Amino acid sequence: MSAPRSERAGLYYPKLPNTWWLKNPRYFRFMIREVTSVFIAIFLVVLLVELYQLSRGPDAYAAFADRLRSPGWILFHLVALAFALYHSVTWFNLTGVVQVVRVGERQVPPALVVAGAFAAWGAVSLAILLLFLMRA
Repeated sequence: MSAPRSERAGLYYPKLPNTWWLKNPRYFRFMIREVTSVFIAIFLVVLLVELYQLSRGPDAYAAFADRLRSPGWILFHLVALAFALYHSVTWFNLTGVVQVVRVGERQVPPALVVAGAFAAWGAVSLAILLLFLMRA
């Protein structure tokens, strides 16, 4: 078994402050993107609880829905929406780097892949909006 880090000879481990990531805008955006997933996870837990309350009947669901109308929950949902949008935009911006698309022997430019991802997102969002508007 190897020796603990502090006892290894010849290796230098600089002491970084806890706020090291605040000094570089790229690191800051990365850390914010990672924090957004926590809010999305909390939102999904609330959604699962809401579905459970719905299965318990109309009275249980109405009581739960009344609790979600409080200003704190409304603020949480607005923050979660903003973080979901930020997370989605940063993810779609990465698709040009992560997903290599070839047409024959030629590679599609990454900017076109990103534009296609945003176009697909917009088309699906518009289709869902139209479905809801036609039912109303």
